[in-house]
Amino acid sequence: MATLFQGVGAATAFSASKSLDSSKFQLPSRRFLSERNASFLVVRSDGRVVPRSNARARRAEQLITNAVATKPDSSAASTASKPGHELLLFEALREGLEEEMDRDPQVCVMGEDVGHYGGSYKVTKDLAEKYGDLRVLDTPIAENSFTGMGIGAAMTGLRPIIEGMNMGFLLLAFNQISNNCGMLHYTSGGQFKIPVVIRGPGGVGRQLGAEHSQRLESYFQSIPGIQMVACSTPYNAKGLMKAAIRSDNPVILFEHVLLYNLKERIPDEEYICSLEEAEMVRPGEHVTILTYSRMRYHVMQAAKTLVNKGYDPEVIDIRSLKPFDLYTIGNSVKKTHRVLIVEECMRTGGIGASLTAAITENFHDYLDAPIVCLSSQDVPTPYAGTLEEWTVVQPLQIVTAVEKLCQ
Repeated sequence: MATLFQGVGAATAFSASKSLDSSKFQLPSRRFLSERNASFLVVRSDGRVVPRSNARARRAEQLITNAVATKPDSSAASTASKPGHELLLFEALREGLEEEMDRDPQVCVMGEDVGHYGGSYKVTKDLAEKYGDLRVLDTPIAENSFTGMGIGAAMTGLRPIIEGMNMGFLLLAFNQISNNCGMLHYTSGGQFKIPVVIRGPGGVGRQLGAEHSQRLESYFQSIPGIQMVACSTPYNAKGLMKAAIRSDNPVILFEHVLLYNLKERIPDEEYICSLEEAEMVRPGEHVTILTYSRMRYHVMQAAKTLVNKGYDPEVIDIRSLKPFDLYTIGNSVKKTHRVLIVEECMRTGGIGASLTAAITENFHDYLDAPIVCLSSQDVPTPYAGTLEEWTVVQPLQIVTAVEKLCQ
């Protein structure tokens, strides 16, 4: 089943030329994004994007011409056959948030333009009208202040969701997140719990420039006491949102700016996703590919080419960036004996570096080849679209890495 929606621009989301529309919504004047020429995209349930009226996208499509994967994306296959309702990823986040606000009156939201404007990507749309201005609180442009306010509210028994209009702006609140959010439960001798969720859009978008293309998972992973998760589908976006709100630990939920308009059928009944479990996206035998967030779709595009070439990759969306699900990862390593990590994070000090260390420490004896990690280049993200693509891992690089790894 295909879904037709309006896309903007021709930069990357799933590949060098396949993108999901994250600039469909008007941003506040402070974070201005210019309009791009419109094109149409078709997103299929297996994650494949078919562009319309886009010459560059058609050229990139040649990468997977006639490739047929023998083992489909298990998450797409499992949800497509079930009854339920279709939602875009940002709508799934909002549905999960709304369900938790209905369930628990202690849940509240705060951030810039989260109220009557509905958030920069409409995750909180219409919630202010339903719950009032105190539970959906518009804040000044002062990230350090309202993040500290949310942490203080959590200490008193509330369950705040703090939205960063862009995850890069939360660097202004790094002191609150590190010294207070992560450590207060310990430094208070267990007297306080900090059940707070910090969430917002991040990652390399569509010519958003260096400051709006931050990947902060590498910054926050070293903070003791904080859990980190990254959503990649509408199904796990809703499930992780609900689980994060219910957790008594501070949780940072990473959402990719180019995945908000990804559509998927999700169940009508209530569900949550574990904050500490990875997702087996595609079982395989030859190599374990570990990835998360937007790179999941680059990997799945590459997997189709690899299958056409006779390889059988196992793809795991790690989802839990801290702690790692070493049970799922370890079982895969013991089966395939080869590991490729694909991330959008920076190479130096990134999630891939930590994951490489964890696998080496725990499963070194099961490896038949050195771990390979494909990461973004250690450079500020360029504004120019062509240069921007060169800084991020592309499907062809994944294909080449697997071929070398399996020789």
